[in-house]
Amino acid sequence: MSTSARHIFTIVTVALAGCGLAGCGTINEKLAAGVSDAIPAAIGGLPADAPPRPGTAKYDEYMRERERKRLLPASERGEEAKPPPSSQDGAR
Repeated sequence: MSTSARHIFTIVTVALAGCGLAGCGTINEKLAAGVSDAIPAAIGGLPADAPPRPGTAKYDEYMRERERKRLLPASERGEEAKPPPSSQDGAR
């Protein structure tokens, strides 16, 4: 193999490898989003009370419910919206 043929072969190989790596990056990005939902919270996954991911039907429903609760007067929101009572007898 001549020197110029080796250079061409090397350039083509590097170009194809670069495209391959870029393709793998987008595939891994999409897989990571789905796989991370399956990881239990005990080992670092999403907690049970985490909001749904944007772009899903559950997310749209969650946002509508959140907006509805936001527009309610504070007296009608219920117990879940009240902050926990703070203890005034703390150590000083």
